[in-house]
This record gives sequence, C-alpha cells and structure tokens, in this order.
Amino acid sequence: MKHLLLLFSFLVSSGAIAEQVLPVPPAPPIAARAYLLADFPSGRLLVQQGANDRIEPASLTKLMTAYLTFSAIRQGRLKMDQVLPVSERAWKAEGSRMFIEPNRPVTVRELIQGMIVQSGNDACIALAEGIAGSEEVFAQMMNQEAARLGMKNTHYMNATGLPHAQHYTTAYDLSLLVAAIIRDFPEDFKFYSMKEYRYNNITQPNRNRLLWLDPTVDGMKTGHTESAGYCLIATARRDPMRLISIVLGATSDHLRATESQKLLNYGFQFFEGKRLYARNQTISTLPIWKGSQKTLKAGVSQDLLITLPKGYYSRIKATVTSKQPLLAPVSAGQMVGTLQLTLDDKPFASYPLVALENVAVGNIFGRALDSVKLWFK
Repeated sequence: MKHLLLLFSFLVSSGAIAEQVLPVPPAPPIAARAYLLADFPSGRLLVQQGANDRIEPASLTKLMTAYLTFSAIRQGRLKMDQVLPVSERAWKAEGSRMFIEPNRPVTVRELIQGMIVQSGNDACIALAEGIAGSEEVFAQMMNQEAARLGMKNTHYMNATGLPHAQHYTTAYDLSLLVAAIIRDFPEDFKFYSMKEYRYNNITQPNRNRLLWLDPTVDGMKTGHTESAGYCLIATARRDPMRLISIVLGATSDHLRATESQKLLNYGFQFFEGKRLYARNQTISTLPIWKGSQKTLKAGVSQDLLITLPKGYYSRIKATVTSKQPLLAPVSAGQMVGTLQLTLDDKPFASYPLVALENVAVGNIFGRALDSVKLWFK
C-alpha cells in the first residue's frame, strides 16, 4: 500500500510539539478549494490542502459573532433572557434570516438560536448592535478577538459574512476559532447540535446535513455565497477523540457534506487518541528543599491527550526533568519542571510540569539543615 508522509508540526497552549514525519495511508481526494482535518484539543493538522489560503468565509463569519456573544454573556454584559431591540437595519438584513421584527420582543437566547441554527443575518446584526452599539464597532471587536486567538490571516468587516473585499480568513484560522469555542464555551456549544429552530411561526432546519447522517457529529456551521461556494465546518466526537473538519469552496450543498464525512471517517479510521495523563494525576514526586515537607507531587494542569496514527502509542516514552534545587514556598499550578515525550527515541513533545499542591516554607531548623545539605550538594 502506498503511504503518505505526514508532517506533524504545531504549537499548543500546554506544550511544544516537534516536527516529525510519520507514515500513514493517504487521505481521500477532497473536492474543495481548501480543506483540513484537525485534532482537538491539540490543534494538530492531520490533513490539509490550502489551509493558509485566503478565502471568503461567508456565514462561517457567524462563529466569531457567536464567540463574542458568548463572551459578553460570560462577562455579564448580556443575559440569555435579555430582550434586545430590533433595528430597521437588522429587520431588513439581506440573505438568510430568522425573521425578527421591530415590534416583536426577542431575547438573546432566541437570537443565538436564530444565528446558529437558522444562520440569520438579522439575528447577527441585532446581537452586534446589542453588544457594541453598531455593526461597525462590533467588526472592530471581531478583529481584536481574532488577533488575540492567533488568527493572523483573518479580517472582518461585518457580523454576518456578506461579501466584502476586506472580509477574509483561512481554513487554519477557522480551526483556531472552532477550537476556542469548544474549549472556552462548552456550555454554549450545545446550540450547534440543534437540528431545527422555530421562531415567528417559521421552522427552519440546520443546514449541516451531517447532524442527520452521522450520530457522532455534534456541530458546527455551514456557509454559502456565490463567490465563496459551499462551506462546512463539522465537529465529531468518538471518545476519546474529537476531530474538526473544514471544507471550503465545494460546488454544492451535497458535496460539502460528503467531503466533510470523508475527512472525518479517514481521521477516525487511521488515527487514535489516548489520554496519557489525567488532569491533576501525580506523574512524579519531586524533592523540595526548605519546605514544610520533603517532596512535592507534580503533574499536568489538564488532561494530556495525544493523537497518533494507530499503532504508535507503544513507541511513546515519557521522562521528567525538574528545576533543581526546588525551593519552598511552591504554589499549586506553579511550573516546576518539564514532561518530555519521545517517539522512537526522537523528541516529540514537551509540556509544563506543575505543582499539584502547596508547600509552605519550613521551620527555621529545617531550612538551616537543608541549607547545609545544599551547600555540600
């Protein structure tokens, strides 16, 4: 069987991943302008074509509108049951709509469902105006948030995704945004699995066909304009793995769904994810000096999940290096060393090793004794 040499190279918030070339079966051909398949939560790109090419995001823009809406609720600037006014601009929005009306009260929760499930441009404008006062100011907030998330090749001009020469993104940047929504707002991610929503006596289905075709798919968003083509971001979870597929510029609604399903099936068939260490699991017990105790439990601050081609886990080895001498006081969560992973004895990844407990300064006699020991050490 022919093999494709797949290069793994990326950074994640909890550690650095070295470049490594691993043989895996080739991904199926994907009929789209650009596409990628990413592992969550690491962000590893398992497959990609044109991931950094500038594209028109169409309604995928609404992912950032949702992110800022969820942030405003988290920060207390909006409430789910809060009623927002409907401006004439929102009411007359072009394109897909949830059919809000100026004289009909609408809550933030209803607008979120209209934005996510029905892809309502009118809902997006109402939310943008409720958060920022105007869609123009909201677009500035979108760009600030994109920069913070590391979306270096993204620029927004509106909250809806209507075409504009300066409104663009990339498949890779979209993968960062999707991962941020899943990671930062797990309680709101459920909206993306809704198959339909009824508002103003009008029921509209979610345009993500995979919600009906694959029971492991639980989101996320479609997009379409004449110039952008048919786009679909899908997320699927088959424990313990979650994958993100992004297909941009397909030629039909049907094709964006089938090509997304191809990517997801390929990822789950040829890769596997395992939890190496659990959050707050003791990985190593380190010596500590001048403290109220002689040893310190150390581990990782979040579950350490690694995705590799199937059959590679037995070839992963872990070693711990610690900062020595490690002196008290130490606070839980403080970095005290490094967890290093090797694959076939070659560097693969490194992660911060953190203290799992507080260690206070010891009494004067213990500190003095440790000072003497350290002097000779």
